[in-house]
This record gives sequence, C-alpha cells and structure tokens, in this order.
Amino acid sequence: MAALSGSIARRYAKALFEIGVAEGTYERLGRELEDLAAAFASSSELRVALENPMIKGSEKQAILQAILPRVAPSPSVQRFARLLLDRGRIGIVRAAARAYRELADQKTGQVRASVVSAAPLGPAELERVRRALESRSGRKVIIESSVDPGLIGGLVARVGDLVLDGSVRTQLAEMRRRLLN
Repeated sequence: MAALSGSIARRYAKALFEIGVAEGTYERLGRELEDLAAAFASSSELRVALENPMIKGSEKQAILQAILPRVAPSPSVQRFARLLLDRGRIGIVRAAARAYRELADQKTGQVRASVVSAAPLGPAELERVRRALESRSGRKVIIESSVDPGLIGGLVARVGDLVLDGSVRTQLAEMRRRLLN
C-alpha cells in the first residue's frame, strides 16, 4: 500500500511541479508545499480532523482554508491542497512534498545527503563532508545533518543509494564479527 501511495504522491507532485515550472515559481511552490507538509506532520489534531471520514467535507474545507493563507499563500498550492482533500488524499501531502523536492533537485542538478554523526558537526566539518560527497556523486550536494550518539564516533552519510559508514559503532561490530569467526 505504501508503494501505491508513493506513486500517487509522485503523480500529484509532478503535476504541481509542472505548473511551477511553467509559471517560473517552482522553488516558491516547493517551499510552500514543504511548509504545508510540516504543518500537517506537526499537528496530530489537524491530521485527525482532515482525514476523519466522520467529519463533513465542508468542515474539513473550512479547517484547511483557515491554515492555508499562513503556510501556502500561492493559489497553486492552495488548489493543490484542496484537490488532495476533495479526493480523500490529504494524507499523502508529506510524500508529495518529498517527491516535489526530488523533482526540484533533479531540475537544479543537485542531490540531498543525509549525514548522521555522533556529535554535532561544525560548519567547517560539514563543508569538508559536502565537498567529499560532491566529488563522489558528481553533483551539487545539500546536506541534511542529524546527531545519533549511538554511533559512538564518526559519521554515516547517505546520498541516494550510496551509503558511506565511517561510524565507530560499525567498526566495532565488524571487529567483533571477525574475532568471533
């Protein structure tokens, strides 16, 4: 079911992206869609209200209309959100935002990398990691970093299907595996 909703989300995202490209506003529309998805993700009350089949469609529209001007002022994103709601697909807004970001990244020739480190990385360290990932991928890299103290030390970087694991946790696990075999 998740694959089906991801496919549907990509189709909706592609339609909005094409509108944004035609209007020359795809970057702004992407930011607004991200903001809408963040509002949806951060409020369980909003999700329940908009996805609950017991709540009338007119009430859902009123709820959505109350938040849209603050998070998505452009008419295109507002129409997009209302369309998702009308079709009972408002729950895919986060997946649609991710798919939209992927389309925008492809258009601009960049790729996103997830970098998880044992401790927060400073700007200079992030820049070194970004340059190394750019040389490996051949594309401009945007880093999204997070911290996982469970790594003990080092970091794990993911760029698309490429995973570079330089964590102490993995090195210790590998050493243990070798010692036990």
